[in-house]
Amino acid sequence: MTIEIVLMYLVVGLIAGVLAGLLGVGGGVVIVPMLVFCFAKQGVQPDQIMHLALGTSLASIIFTSISSFMSHHRRGAVEWTIVRRIVPGILIGTFLGTFIAARLSTGFLKTFFCVFLYCVATQMLLNKKPKASRELPQTAGMFGVGSTIGVVSALVGIGGGSLSVPFMIWCNVPAHLAVGTSAAIGFPIAIAGAFGFMVNNLHGSGLPAYSLGYVYLPALIGIVCTSIFTAPLGAKLAHALPVDKLKRLFALFLYAVATRMVWSMMS
Repeated sequence: MTIEIVLMYLVVGLIAGVLAGLLGVGGGVVIVPMLVFCFAKQGVQPDQIMHLALGTSLASIIFTSISSFMSHHRRGAVEWTIVRRIVPGILIGTFLGTFIAARLSTGFLKTFFCVFLYCVATQMLLNKKPKASRELPQTAGMFGVGSTIGVVSALVGIGGGSLSVPFMIWCNVPAHLAVGTSAAIGFPIAIAGAFGFMVNNLHGSGLPAYSLGYVYLPALIGIVCTSIFTAPLGAKLAHALPVDKLKRLFALFLYAVATRMVWSMMS
């Protein structure tokens, strides 16, 4: 493993941390496409790239989500009752989602991820939020919602904020509480997702050295080492920069990233 590879993953964490702190976007939205590029540059087998990117992204979110939800908890912005009710479905759905992902082709996973990116970018560009029009469902409903969020999160390698925040706002949870609670929900998603991707292909067939299942440890270490320091920097910059305008620019960037991934699949 060369010093260039180590530096490459340190830079991924640096960028992901700043953008997550500055724009409030989930790390996976940024980390997964950057890892796809890095793994391709590193010479990882094409049919393993997307699986490795998803698993490594979720593993990195374990570490970044802790500081995030603890920060929200200190501000009283986490509804732990919601967390307790939705976590059973989250854990089962995410773990199941990793087994589904492991059996899908890289092409399908890339396509699914690109569609997801287009949706996230459109929401950011239009800045539309669901209208608060109902209450949180009962136990069975929360389990179903949690399972769905978990499965989708595993398929795109994210902490679930792009799904859980709109759901909670739709259910009359105030926006600041929805964001804080979503940060707490991201931790069990990351735990179940990372573990699931690890046990799939645990013996590392066809994967680069230093892989634990579909988690590439050098990339994980590099991302965590820099993102935990740059995320607070991004949060500070959020108070000094025009975040709404930056979000629109970032939405255009996500369109470009998704389109580039689509083009690479067609070429």
